[in-house]
Amino acid sequence: MKFTKMHGCGNDYIYVNCLEETVENPKDTAIKVSDVHFGIGSDGLILVCPSKVADFRMAMYNADGSEGKMCGNGIRCVGKYVYDNHLTDKTTVTIETLSGIKTLELTVKNGKVEMAKVDMGAPILQSSLIPAISDEDTIINKEIQVNGENYNITCVSMGNPHCVTVVNSTKDFPVEKIGPYFENHEMFPDRVNTEFVEIISRKEINMRVWERGSGETWACGTGTCASVVACVLNDLTEDEVLVHVLGGDILVHYDRNKNTVFMTGPAATICTGEIDI
Repeated sequence: MKFTKMHGCGNDYIYVNCLEETVENPKDTAIKVSDVHFGIGSDGLILVCPSKVADFRMAMYNADGSEGKMCGNGIRCVGKYVYDNHLTDKTTVTIETLSGIKTLELTVKNGKVEMAKVDMGAPILQSSLIPAISDEDTIINKEIQVNGENYNITCVSMGNPHCVTVVNSTKDFPVEKIGPYFENHEMFPDRVNTEFVEIISRKEINMRVWERGSGETWACGTGTCASVVACVLNDLTEDEVLVHVLGGDILVHYDRNKNTVFMTGPAATICTGEIDI
């Protein structure tokens, strides 16, 4: 199987051109290629597929083989993949995902995509649609107990479920220890991605993320969007925020007039190769 390893702010995936390749068992393949010792090493697998309703379709699988509906860093890299590999010459590209069709605006320099701006669509706040078990229609600044500690959380879906909580310092927070307890909390029937956010100013935040099925990753595009939406809803930031993640910076704009979230960030190719599956 031919592959390309790419990353968006350190959130790395193995990409396969399924216009030419066939991946018979993507869940098992995701587990194999993601293994850092016996595979290639990545946060998961992304398949670039044909689509009847958009320019291309993205299928995304986490490192544990579970299928995800959406990946913000991953979709930026899909935009770079299809342009850099001459599958399209358009700089405005539509990508079909399990959470709907997303539109990308590609920034090209010297014939290669460097950045991509993605219209991530409307944030979902209704508890039942996230999904999150609650007596309230929305979960905004709600106190819950996780592993014996109290946290105030705001829940948002950006096509996949997110739980955002503000902490004093992301650098000092034990994400690896606490993340699994959030992911598997009884409140979240489909598990949840959890963002730990430190407010720097009205226009800047730090964020670390524990992703369901992958553990802590260096970045999460949908997580940055969910974090900014949560910060805006709690009047902690302005509508446009620079989000510092472990792997770099992502600019997020929550356009409340249009009720949509725009995410802008880098996309990079690491290497190409072949692996026996």
